[in-house]
Amino acid sequence: MRILVTGADGFVGRHLCALLRAAGDEVVEAHGPRGEGISSSALHFDVANEAAMKAAIAEAKPEGVIHLAGFSSVAKSHNNPSRVFAVNTMGVVHLLTALRDTAPKTRVVLVGSGEVYGPVPEGTRATEDTRAVPLSPYAASKSAAELAGVQFHRSYGLEVVMARPFNHLGAGQDPTFVVPSFASQIRAIGLGTVDPVLRTGNLEAVRDFSHVRDVVEAYRLLLVKGEPGQAYNICSGEGRTIRSLLEEMLTLAGVNARIELDPARLRPSDIPSLVGAPDKLRALGWTPKLTVTDALRDVLGPKVPALAGKTVG
Repeated sequence: MRILVTGADGFVGRHLCALLRAAGDEVVEAHGPRGEGISSSALHFDVANEAAMKAAIAEAKPEGVIHLAGFSSVAKSHNNPSRVFAVNTMGVVHLLTALRDTAPKTRVVLVGSGEVYGPVPEGTRATEDTRAVPLSPYAASKSAAELAGVQFHRSYGLEVVMARPFNHLGAGQDPTFVVPSFASQIRAIGLGTVDPVLRTGNLEAVRDFSHVRDVVEAYRLLLVKGEPGQAYNICSGEGRTIRSLLEEMLTLAGVNARIELDPARLRPSDIPSLVGAPDKLRALGWTPKLTVTDALRDVLGPKVPALAGKTVG
């Protein structure tokens, strides 16, 4: 299948493109606007630009689209809601409009987020029928994008499938996210370049984590087998506190550190517990192959000599 992957140059996009090519698919990569010094055969455009999106679809001539491109930071979304909605919601509208007008038989996976559910009572799991209660511009923009996807499916017959990934981890994630931030601090502490103090935000929040390579497997499965007009959770079904991840990372790295709360790392609105139910996706044949521990090892990377077996504190 000839597949257009938007956001192909991002953390998840790189893993997805590698998977698709290994499976024999023809991949057309779409990156953000071309920056200075960037040379690439990929398409370069801003998804918030309607004309640019239309031109990209005309050039790519895709049989399938996996739409990853978007504003991805929940925390930073509070600082610029207008841009978040321009990219995450209007970017989807531009994509679907271009497909409706030029390639209406193209299958589409819109990558949303489990964040749309908002807080879920501790001990329970969100299903695809759980009411959306978004608590950030990021989550609200993803929820609005899903509504657009449902509308384009019902009104124009587009084969649009909505993916709702929960937290996912692996090599190459931006260090502004919580687990890569921990990894960066742990490496510096282990090397002795900083004091053994690890600064964190809220560690008691419960989240549902998966390995990024399992998540991209789910995207390809949904492109092929997902039912148009339907949403699918991509998650493990198990909750873990952020603290438990941090403690496991310190153990894996062989590092001790004093943990300090950094108020600057707290979100304006946080979700105490968010765990999903993956039953609907599993019914299509999806089974995770990797563990959270595998993901944490990938985030930490290979041990450098100064880290191996070293205790700091």
